[in-house]
Amino acid sequence: MTSKFRIALTADFYDESGTPRYADIGLDTFQGHDHINVSQFAEHRSEMTPDQLAGYNAVLVLTPKVTANSLIESKDLIAISRFGVGYDSVDVAACTENNVLLTITPGAVDRPVAEATVGWMIALTHRMFQKDQLVRTGRWDERSQYMGCELRDRTLGVVGLGGIGRKLVQLLQGLGMNQPIAYDPVASPDVFADTGVRSVELHELLSTADFVSLHCPLNDHTRGLIGVEQLAMMKNDAYLLNLARGGIVDEDALFEALSKGTIAGAALDCFENEPVTSPHRFAEFDNVILAPHSIAWTHELFRDIGRTACQSLLDVSNGTKPTGVVNPELFQKQEFIDKWRRIVGSE
Repeated sequence: MTSKFRIALTADFYDESGTPRYADIGLDTFQGHDHINVSQFAEHRSEMTPDQLAGYNAVLVLTPKVTANSLIESKDLIAISRFGVGYDSVDVAACTENNVLLTITPGAVDRPVAEATVGWMIALTHRMFQKDQLVRTGRWDERSQYMGCELRDRTLGVVGLGGIGRKLVQLLQGLGMNQPIAYDPVASPDVFADTGVRSVELHELLSTADFVSLHCPLNDHTRGLIGVEQLAMMKNDAYLLNLARGGIVDEDALFEALSKGTIAGAALDCFENEPVTSPHRFAEFDNVILAPHSIAWTHELFRDIGRTACQSLLDVSNGTKPTGVVNPELFQKQEFIDKWRRIVGSE
């Protein structure tokens, strides 16, 4: 390798003093590779700006948006690695137009998100948070008013049978639940067969499932997927869980449904507008569990995501096609290939 391959980490991986916020984000992947130079942005910005990208060949991105404006001077930038599987915060078309690979980390998030979903299902049905409050507020004698239910003989409905959805189904095996059902118009019949999940249309899932668990990406097809009409289809003793993206659920419709008792409750890890920096209106419901888009954050999650993301950048630096590429059509584009060769160089 004739020159350094310069990688930047967005500033939100560090606190105000420059100390890493997370114990392990996979940076040891770069150990022993002397051509890699890793540094960090000087400050956090909600949208990445051209001056931040100047001089870098790749960026590992936690939360900042990547827009067309971000990339207007990206002649030396060859790759952006999104720390996670969601990429609705990245303008993919702009990346492709500017010959910048976008990678994500498929598989790394499956177990922790699925495990968090199971935890929330049990917390909701056993009314754990209400019972916790009974003790904290000295209302012991009210406990008979908060009877729960078990997962056995209940039906899971998964919207989006990707890696997370399949792992969720696997983790719930052995708990005596009914055959799970799923709505995923892009999943192959083999995926359903291999996981033992019955394929249904969305309306059947909503009217049948005791748990409607969202694990689909946010895109033009899923934005507002769960609205007034869909919530009205759900059973009044069913729960909605959203560990995907906030825009998939119409929050006004959900608030109305919860206010009227149309559904039994909800668990929400994501919201239409993030970050949430003042008390959210859903906090008034004691049958709703909320988390700041981090319910699945574990040391293991960040380690595994980081290693996958860093490996993709290491592969690019070595002239190798990485995994998890969102815009693979670039590999057929001569302008990109020429740029890649120029940046990577040869020994």
